[in-house]
Amino acid sequence: MAKKSAPKTSGGPLSGGPVSRFIQHHYRHFNAASLVDAAKGYVAHLDAGGKMMITLGGAMSTAELGLSLAEMIRQDKVHLITCTGANLEEDVFNLVAHDYYERVPGYRSLTAQDEQALLERHMNRVTDTCIPEGEAMRRMEKAMLEVWTDADQKGERYFPHEFFYKVLLSGKYEKYYQIDPKNSWMLAAAKKNLPIVVPGWEDATLGNMYAAAVMRGEVKNVHTVRTGIEYMTWLAEFYTRTATKKSTLGMFQIAGGISGDFPICVVPMLHQDLGRTNVPLWGYFCQISDSTTSYGSYSGAVPNEKITWGKLGIKTPKFIIESDATIVAPLIFAHVLGW
Repeated sequence: MAKKSAPKTSGGPLSGGPVSRFIQHHYRHFNAASLVDAAKGYVAHLDAGGKMMITLGGAMSTAELGLSLAEMIRQDKVHLITCTGANLEEDVFNLVAHDYYERVPGYRSLTAQDEQALLERHMNRVTDTCIPEGEAMRRMEKAMLEVWTDADQKGERYFPHEFFYKVLLSGKYEKYYQIDPKNSWMLAAAKKNLPIVVPGWEDATLGNMYAAAVMRGEVKNVHTVRTGIEYMTWLAEFYTRTATKKSTLGMFQIAGGISGDFPICVVPMLHQDLGRTNVPLWGYFCQISDSTTSYGSYSGAVPNEKITWGKLGIKTPKFIIESDATIVAPLIFAHVLGW
C-alpha cells in the first residue's frame, strides 16, 4: 500500500496542533496568509536562537490576551514586554475583579444617557467591557499605596512593573483572584521576573492615582516610581547585552502608539547617539494593526519606512497584518506554542 503523505497547503505540509493546522490549511491569502507567515517567522526566529519582545497597545489585557500570552511567557517564547500602563494594570484588574465586570454587546448603540448611567454606577467602559471602579481600580490602588509608601519611606525607587510584581508575589491578594491564575500574563511575568518596559505609565489609571498620592503628601518623593527616560536607558543596556549577531532580538508589535514606537527607537539611539554601531538591528518585525497606511501615521506606516530611521534592515523579516489584534494575536501565539 502506498504511504500517505502529509496534507499540504500552498505553503507546505501542515504542522502543530489543531489550531495551527487549521490556520495553515485555511489561511492561504491576503491578511490570513500574512498571519501564517508571521507565525512561522516567529518560530523560525526563536529556532535560530533569537529572542522576542512583544509590545502591547490597545486594550489587550481587558481583551484577556492572558489566556494565551501567559503560556507564551511560561514557555519562554517571549523575553521582554513593552506595554502601556493600561495593559499593565488591566490584566491585574481582571485577575482580582473579573466577576464584577459587565459586557455590553450592544455598545455601538449606547446613547450619551446610557454612558452617564454607567458612570453613575462606577462602570468604566472599554468598548464592550465595563471595568468596575470599586472592585478593580480602588482595590489595586490600596495595594499599590502600600508598596509605594513603603518604598518612599525607605528611600527606595522602583519601576511601575516592579511595584506590581511586589504586590502579586506577596500573596496578600490571592484571596481576591476571580480567574484561574494561570490566565494572568502579569502573574506569569512576575513569577519569571520577566523584564517589562512601560513608557508613558503616568497616563494610566494607577499613574493618575500615584500623582494624587503625591499631591496628598502620602508619597513624599515623586521619583519613588521610576519612569520614562530611566526605562529607555535600561532598555538600551538590555538591548546591548541581549542582541548579538548570532542571537538578535525580534519585535512583535500589537497595535501602535507609544508601546511600539518607544522601544523600536532604542536601536537608532544606540547607533546614532551612543556610537554602538556593532549592535545589530531588530532581527524580526511584525505588526498587527487595523490602522490604514496614511501620511505621518506611525501605526499606519509600512515596515520598510523604518529602514530610513535605522530601526530595521533590508534583510529583516518583516510582516504586517491589517486586522483586529484580538483575533490575530491568539492565533499566532497558538501556532508558536504548537497548539
